[in-house]
Amino acid sequence: VQDVFSIKGRGTVVTGIVEVGVVTKGMTLEIHSQSGVTQTMVDGVEMFRKVTEQAVAGDNVGLLLRNVPPDTLKRGDILRGIG
Repeated sequence: VQDVFSIKGRGTVVTGIVEVGVVTKGMTLEIHSQSGVTQTMVDGVEMFRKVTEQAVAGDNVGLLLRNVPPDTLKRGDILRGIG
C-alpha cells in the first residue's frame, strides 16, 4: 500500500503496485497490517483513471475495497490474494 483515500459514498481506495500475480474485480484479499490480518473484497480496479477488470504484476493501481475503514490501513501494509 502506497496511499489510502476515502471516497464519500463509495468506500476506501488504496494505491500501489501489483508485485506478483493478478488482481481482479471481485477477488478476496487479506490485509496484513500491524493490527492483524483482515479480509476484504475488491469492488473496483483502476489504472491511471481508467476502470479495468484486472491488473497484472508491474501495474500501478488503485483498488476500491469493500467494508474497510480508511483509518485501519496505512502505507506499507500488504494486500494478498486468497486462493
